[in-house]
Amino acid sequence: MKTQVFISGGGIGGLALALKLVQRDVDVVMAERLKAKAPTYKGELLQPKSMQIFDGLGMYDEITARGNEIKILDMLELSSSLQVRDQSFMDYSVLPGKYNAAFMVHHEELKEILLKAAAEYKNFHYLVGTSCTGYTDKKALLKSGKEQFEVEADFFFGAEGRASVTRKHMDIEIKQSTYNHHFLTVSFPRPENFTDGQIISTYNRFLGLFPLPDNQVRSVYLIPEGDYKELREKPISHFHKLYTDLAPAMDGYVQQLKDWKKIQLMIPVMFHAPFYVKDNKAIIGDAAHAVHPMAGEGMNMAIQDADILGELTADMISRYKKNPKNLKWYEKVRYKRAEHVLQLSHLAALAYSYPFKPVSFLRQRTFERMEEDPILHFKQMLNVSGLGMWKENVRDRFIQGGIMPVRLRNLPNEKKELRYYTQEDDYPWKDEGLR
Repeated sequence: MKTQVFISGGGIGGLALALKLVQRDVDVVMAERLKAKAPTYKGELLQPKSMQIFDGLGMYDEITARGNEIKILDMLELSSSLQVRDQSFMDYSVLPGKYNAAFMVHHEELKEILLKAAAEYKNFHYLVGTSCTGYTDKKALLKSGKEQFEVEADFFFGAEGRASVTRKHMDIEIKQSTYNHHFLTVSFPRPENFTDGQIISTYNRFLGLFPLPDNQVRSVYLIPEGDYKELREKPISHFHKLYTDLAPAMDGYVQQLKDWKKIQLMIPVMFHAPFYVKDNKAIIGDAAHAVHPMAGEGMNMAIQDADILGELTADMISRYKKNPKNLKWYEKVRYKRAEHVLQLSHLAALAYSYPFKPVSFLRQRTFERMEEDPILHFKQMLNVSGLGMWKENVRDRFIQGGIMPVRLRNLPNEKKELRYYTQEDDYPWKDEGLR
């Protein structure tokens, strides 16, 4: 079998990459090892940049119609007696333009949307129940059941996740960081009027609630590392109380979970591959970078990788510039952006990781100041959204710490938009040329 691009892994990132390529008349073979829905939790929060990318692929209306819009993240800090001590907001509406909200979409439903769209193209070839076992110089080695075969291609892209065969073949070594906590995650029914995201914390507890469509809510509850086994031995009513203590609005809803079987353990890790490209191969998503899930950025980073790599590869093929060295443009655009997101998520994880009251106080002060200072608020939402990058400076840190007063002036929308990534930022090779 011959193709122009072979993709190993049919998750959201791989499918977004495939869809971008086939829409540009590139022939794609995709191998996906799973035959059924993924049994483990995957990302469901689509940030504004991902929505912008899907809009470019003609998928915006369908995804928004099947998702739950989130305009505000409500940050509640509770006292030891579980009374609201402070409330602040992260508001997507500070982002000017069309893409000023996040959307919660069931992961498998989003996969279904993307797969159906790609399958409409005759140049998309989907091999379900097929895994990539390795590579030769010009071929991918595949296995489906007992059958083994090869796919010859111009380019090979790995979107397999953390245990990436493509990354291993590229001799990329990663250094993985772990954390002092894990998460319990599960979806359950929610009140119909609970439509914005909510993060609830005390000095030693954390609960995130992110409303899905169909009156469901995805939850993440932080537990100390190693506590999962002991928790599973307790009655399910203990789990219910963990939630209703922090979120009384979930009383009567979380109890619809009848046993522990639907509740998954999520173990956060972080790593960043030292490079993404080697010869005619590249990696995207969790194969290239694993991010702490605190900001829900993993899936969005994969979609953004797919956008850049897909546009670049399609340009290389359409312009007859298939020199593999051109793939380095993908790494040049994406590496620093991914590094920034990794650090932001890592800092957020540290802010909630340590069960000490002074940490809780500093966290509360930081979010208060971030909401009160319009520039800090915009910076935070810009960085989270993926639409641009504006790093915090020393003055910002002093304002967060209460050493300097908050700024009261806001930025006009035209100045905010100057911080957005432009077409030239995303696709610089179009101006500077390909080899």
